[in-house]
Amino acid sequence: MTFDPNADISRGRASKRGRNTGIAVGGGLGVLALVVISQLLGVDVTGLLGGGLDTGGGASSEDTSLEQCLTGEDANENVECRMKGAAASLEEYWEREAQELRFDYVAPQDLVMFDTATSTGCGSASAATGPFYCPPDQTIYLDVTFYDELRQRFGSSGGPLAEMYVVAHEWGHHVQNVLGILEQAQDGQTGPASNAVRVELQADCFAGAWAASAATVPDVNGVPFLRPISEAQYRDALSAAAAVGDDRIQQAAQGQVNPHTFTHGTSEQRVDWFRTGFEQGAGACDTFSVSAGQL
Repeated sequence: MTFDPNADISRGRASKRGRNTGIAVGGGLGVLALVVISQLLGVDVTGLLGGGLDTGGGASSEDTSLEQCLTGEDANENVECRMKGAAASLEEYWEREAQELRFDYVAPQDLVMFDTATSTGCGSASAATGPFYCPPDQTIYLDVTFYDELRQRFGSSGGPLAEMYVVAHEWGHHVQNVLGILEQAQDGQTGPASNAVRVELQADCFAGAWAASAATVPDVNGVPFLRPISEAQYRDALSAAAAVGDDRIQQAAQGQVNPHTFTHGTSEQRVDWFRTGFEQGAGACDTFSVSAGQL
């Protein structure tokens, strides 16, 4: 999925944060935001990181507004501008979708792209934490080097829509926060039908709903941000969803799969719920009302 070169992305809610070397996180899995999951759901799953955490403080960093990212052409040429463009599209989409679903939408505070490590409202984070949404500061955090690992270590085919799927998924967590779903889902449980999994699958579904509508979402001048999705780009998004399934990640990290520790859902589930959103829209994303067998 590519941007219309003439689209105005200047109002995208995104920034870049300089390197903060005062924070270090032990080596391990660079896909799931397990630290934040632990804080959000009350479950200690940081063992999947494969190393200890040093959450000691570090020097603060200043955010820059990515002022060079102005048009869809910029978004097509630069990954950070692409994230800013995705943020602009997602914000407009959810403002419209909230009216359809009849809830009061409030935009995230920011989409922060950081280098190596950073401080957040949820504590310290690094590239090893993976992309995540932090409810206390209502901000999405992302080290874009994550996309390299998604391809090289976990077999995603990559591509612009696969990258934007990640942002759309985290934006879905913000929508859940606005709706009160994140707070209601905190029960400390893991497993194939747990609330933790249902939260993640709903965010995948929300991402699919955005992807299906993205080519119709206009900028302030009425120019659609994105061009219609191609079949190859759709497959790229499905590949990214499959790459971050609990079963695939656990197999790669541990050499075995332990369903009772699932927090995100299997590769098949993540693909299925992205497809549900894509084909049926955000109104079909109620993962909490379906039985375990329907997940």
